[in-house]
Amino acid sequence: MGRGICAARKVKKRRKKFRLRSPDYARRVLKSAMKADPLEGAHMSRAIVLEKVGIEAKQPNSAIRKCVRVQLIKNGKQVTAFCPGDGAIKFIDEHDEVLIEGIGGRKGRSYGDLSGVRYRVVAVNDISLIELVRGRKEKILR
Repeated sequence: MGRGICAARKVKKRRKKFRLRSPDYARRVLKSAMKADPLEGAHMSRAIVLEKVGIEAKQPNSAIRKCVRVQLIKNGKQVTAFCPGDGAIKFIDEHDEVLIEGIGGRKGRSYGDLSGVRYRVVAVNDISLIELVRGRKEKILR
């Protein structure tokens, strides 16, 4: 590769040519993360609870993490969302409307010992799940 006094054009051209080989650049420019994301780039999304599921934690932990299977209202896609908090699953029933957000794993992938779970429940029927768990608010029946 040229390193001479007038080689800047050559270096720039080469950099431009091989940019898409960089995974981070390709992800950003081609918007592949946004296309694959069920939330379609949004931070949060409303969904309807289909069923409650217990997911076993990965090794070396042994626990059954309480999750819910939800269907997004905006596009009908189904995802699994974690219910954080001790006894939080008791406040969520089938056909409830929940608000979900990303759980904060690496590059939008799963988090911690939860395999295949990328989202968490933030609110149930427009009431914060944390407030319900702490007993500060009560769930209203719709």
